[in-house]
Amino acid sequence: FARRFAPYKRANLMLRQRDRLVEMLADDDRPIHFLFAGKAHPSNELAKTFLSSILDFSDSVDANSRFSFIPDYDMDIASYLVQGCDIWLNNPRRPMEASGTSGMKVVLNGGLNCSILDGWWAEAFNGKNGFAIGNGNQHVDDEITDSRDVENLLDVLRNEVVSLFYDRDLDGLPRQWIERMIESIATCASRFSAHRMVIDYVENSYLPAAGGRSSDMSI
Repeated sequence: FARRFAPYKRANLMLRQRDRLVEMLADDDRPIHFLFAGKAHPSNELAKTFLSSILDFSDSVDANSRFSFIPDYDMDIASYLVQGCDIWLNNPRRPMEASGTSGMKVVLNGGLNCSILDGWWAEAFNGKNGFAIGNGNQHVDDEITDSRDVENLLDVLRNEVVSLFYDRDLDGLPRQWIERMIESIATCASRFSAHRMVIDYVENSYLPAAGGRSSDMSI
């Protein structure tokens, strides 16, 4: 989880069910390690509170050295995280996610997205190219939405993500996990790219606005 700590992104969502989280972090047979990085706007007190709660938990005994906060988040740290993670976690409160471009970069590095169905992931997820948190519904009461979403988040991590990652064959390879990696690259890499975006702008906006009659890119 590496991005700006805007409150709607709910960096500390999983801490709402601390006991379940601690239980996952204590599993030595199927270990999972959470990495958090990001910055809060100096004027956003709620965002700074979220960041502090992540820091406090990472320093606690309950974290079991498997829940870490990486300070001084910048593009260099982001590049390592994007290249090295198995799962890119995103749990914004719907419908606040404008896009979610960090998850798109993970695709090209073989990582899988695990996200609320909002922003780009609502368009990209097909059931086989990553993981969805919940079913895309939200309640008018944010407190109820957050309670439902943390339940769904920890369910998908335990029952789908961890289970699939540690389902290994005789060669020690997680074949179904690898299939999802291939599906993710095949369905998302070309569809969610700056190249496709520029073509869309040219064909659907720039040429019509200029009065052009052709959008042939080979000219």
